[in-house]
Amino acid sequence: MPRVSPGERLAAAARERVARDAVRRLHTVSRREGARIEIDGRRLLDFSGNDYLGLAANPAAVAALREAAAAHGVGGVASHLVCGHHAEHAALERELADWLGWPRALVLGSGFAANLAVLQSLLGRDDLCLQDRLNHASLIDGARLAGCVLRRYPHGDIETAARLLAAHERGLALLASDGVFSMDGDVAPLRELAALAAREDALLYIDDAHGVGVLGERGRGSVAAAGLGPREVPLLLVTFGKALGGYGAALLGSDALIDHLLQTARPYIYTTATPPALAAAMRANLRAARDDGWRREKLRAHIARFREGAARRGLPLLPSDTPIQPLVLGDNARTLAASAALDVAGFRVAAIRPPSVPEGSARLRITLSAAHAEADIDALLVALAGIVEH
Repeated sequence: MPRVSPGERLAAAARERVARDAVRRLHTVSRREGARIEIDGRRLLDFSGNDYLGLAANPAAVAALREAAAAHGVGGVASHLVCGHHAEHAALERELADWLGWPRALVLGSGFAANLAVLQSLLGRDDLCLQDRLNHASLIDGARLAGCVLRRYPHGDIETAARLLAAHERGLALLASDGVFSMDGDVAPLRELAALAAREDALLYIDDAHGVGVLGERGRGSVAAAGLGPREVPLLLVTFGKALGGYGAALLGSDALIDHLLQTARPYIYTTATPPALAAAMRANLRAARDDGWRREKLRAHIARFREGAARRGLPLLPSDTPIQPLVLGDNARTLAASAALDVAGFRVAAIRPPSVPEGSARLRITLSAAHAEADIDALLVALAGIVEH
């Protein structure tokens, strides 16, 4: 095969994206007020973000951020193991572990980095990483980085997962799944996964980025909602950029697991710590997510209202009881046109296309928030009914 210049490679990739209606546009948000945003100079009602509890502008978190920034500055200064681990990080880890019921927590810069950290740190050449086919890209990339055997079972297919797990006879087996799937909005069969992991002596790791804060008693997530805890799910991922309204992530597990990650996980060891002020803000939002039950009640009411209204209008939503409400249109061009028409009507609803979702399943990914009002939900339904039927 002849050598290809960088310019030729980039030009070919650009032509392919255009041919598949797969070009992504970067939009600039200049102002945000609750569920309303100003983006590219237009004021729109946002149904694309992940601020499920409306905590991104929580006054208590903003005040905590300002106070901590005034006291400690705006930088993490160094990696955690050098001199970047601040008292605010330690306090956030303690409060997270206490809220969710795991022995110990470890704060990292992002959920993506956390998934790379877990799989790179725990798995090697002879080990197995078994994953749901619709897992987040960071879990897939983490397994590839680890150099382990990666097997993916059809979405939610416990029987196939069991066969694949039983067939691997060497090394460590790690079973990884999203708790709430980010593009479909459904919840993993967590009790069945826990039973399978226990039967096959595999380590079960759940990425609950879209579940914590939203599901379970006091917002403790999809694992708690399934009646499970650290015995059944030894390792859990929580992100701060969804229901907690901020940025960053944390891993929760036993003392032994967390200490191993602290000692060996390259995305933790070789990265500057997040700013202490951000950790202070996340502590404020953690308390709000835990204690403000009205936010979850309002969100649940919005989900029910939206799904009932969609059913009356014949809108083909995927089954989901979470804030993620996908409307699959299939064709990339049709999905882009629907998103653009919604933009004109005053709504920001992102068009999600491959590779974020499987080929032929392009969709409008509608996300709901406690920051929305009932009138916002109703207005979106009217717009969707007028646009999708055409």
